[in-house]
Amino acid sequence: MSRTVVASGWFLGALLGWLAAIALHPTAASAWGYEGHRVVGAIADQLLKPAAKAKVQQLLNEGDTDGIDLRKSGPWLDCVKSVVRHDDGRFHYEVDPEHLDYEVPCTPFNSARERGRMVDYPARNWSTCSYKPDGFERGCHNTFHFVDVAIQRGAFDRSFQGTNPNDLVAAISAAIAVLQDKPIPPPFPFSIKDKKEALLLLAHLIGDLHQPLHVGSVYLDPNGQPVDPDVSHQVDPGSDTIGGNAIQDGVAVPFQTINLHHEWDDIPTDLRDAATGELIDAAKAVPASPGTPDGWPAAWATDTLLVAHDAFKGLSFGPTSPPVQSKWIVNFDSHMDYLQAADAIKRRQLAKGGARLAELLNAIWP
Repeated sequence: MSRTVVASGWFLGALLGWLAAIALHPTAASAWGYEGHRVVGAIADQLLKPAAKAKVQQLLNEGDTDGIDLRKSGPWLDCVKSVVRHDDGRFHYEVDPEHLDYEVPCTPFNSARERGRMVDYPARNWSTCSYKPDGFERGCHNTFHFVDVAIQRGAFDRSFQGTNPNDLVAAISAAIAVLQDKPIPPPFPFSIKDKKEALLLLAHLIGDLHQPLHVGSVYLDPNGQPVDPDVSHQVDPGSDTIGGNAIQDGVAVPFQTINLHHEWDDIPTDLRDAATGELIDAAKAVPASPGTPDGWPAAWATDTLLVAHDAFKGLSFGPTSPPVQSKWIVNFDSHMDYLQAADAIKRRQLAKGGARLAELLNAIWP
């Protein structure tokens, strides 16, 4: 297991300050940022067949929400990160007055009832495992966003280090089971209240699954040389890059502590936060997934892991001096070539995420 997960029982420019804050608090990072999750949802919205579209609209607009689609619901699981647990054990949704930009994607869910739903979800999923990436308990629900399979591997397999019963693939499998009226398969320790919550999870987690650094990770020794946790049969916390969160990119943003993981969270700026014709065409060209939906999360994780191989291609690492917020620094064979390749990868992965979210929901509600 990685990211200090112990089982018990994914715009620069105007938002540089925000990015710096994210770099200082890796647990706040989210695959693609809210714009990317909206893009994935917007693609899926356009690819849903009539029965699935009707069911999605019904579930997402239960209660006092109205006009919610997959685009608007994609960021929900990151809005939940505004829920904090106080020393008295109570949970509260707290708006950060210094970062009101965090609230932009969360406004569709600002009613008392929907804020209550956001508070209830982490409260039910807080203590089924321990997650202390920075020494402080962050709640088991924050482990649902990632797996950290070493990039030496060529496929996702639950026997590999970096996987655990409360990881991204397991969370998606649990949400699929709920939508199919099936029990959550053991030993996955998830509490999913109802089908609306399961759909909100899938709208976000399918996006996470297609951000390469949310699936594949590099493990490094103190000098920045790759190590293989599956050879030692355990993850040494000293080699864990936390999915690239502990790797500083000092080239892209001089004088800012921006980590490699967050560089991959940032989507191409021309995409904004909705589907484009280019992405819709790319999504329509994504091949259909073989087999049945219960096998798709692991198969899609394998596909993303192979993409992560390309995300780490042309990179080398060394120790930061002195080590402050990051333990390692990344070096590029060619920074410009790397950025161009990353841009193309991000577009393909966003298109895949939208296509596969729609494919999954179309299969559940044909």
